[in-house]
Amino acid sequence: MKRLPLFETAVGVFAPVPAVLLAAALLFPGAAAADPAKAQLTLTVTGIKEHKGTLLIAVYDQAGYDGDKDVAAGMVPVSGDTATTTFELPAGQYGIKLFHDVDGDGKMGTNPFGMPIEPFAFSNNAPAQFGPAKWDAAKFEVPASGATQTIKLQ
Repeated sequence: MKRLPLFETAVGVFAPVPAVLLAAALLFPGAAAADPAKAQLTLTVTGIKEHKGTLLIAVYDQAGYDGDKDVAAGMVPVSGDTATTTFELPAGQYGIKLFHDVDGDGKMGTNPFGMPIEPFAFSNNAPAQFGPAKWDAAKFEVPASGATQTIKLQ
């Protein structure tokens, strides 16, 4: 089976995060001890209207952002208005792309024109314009001391 990118840049359509990464995130969310060379990124997603399904999240560095090559990915079950998760990352610049998989099919629902019909968002609440938010609008710093991002679903 061909692996699809998490976010197709041409029309801004999400595809599933690889099952192995998602299973590991669900089964072993805190299994590894914190690596002192890595910083903690705490992500809170707000604006969740439907309290079901899963958030599919991908974190990118600049080199991977446009090519959909993530440095970290996760899956967070939705049960309320907000959801929070953490990632361990080396200090640096990152951008986040995520969507709420309301129907649980593992891919972004779209209309016949390829426009997303499931909620999605980007770091810094960067706007989508004819595709995913641009790197310059979505990028943020994760210093060695850690960082937080609060993202509202669109």
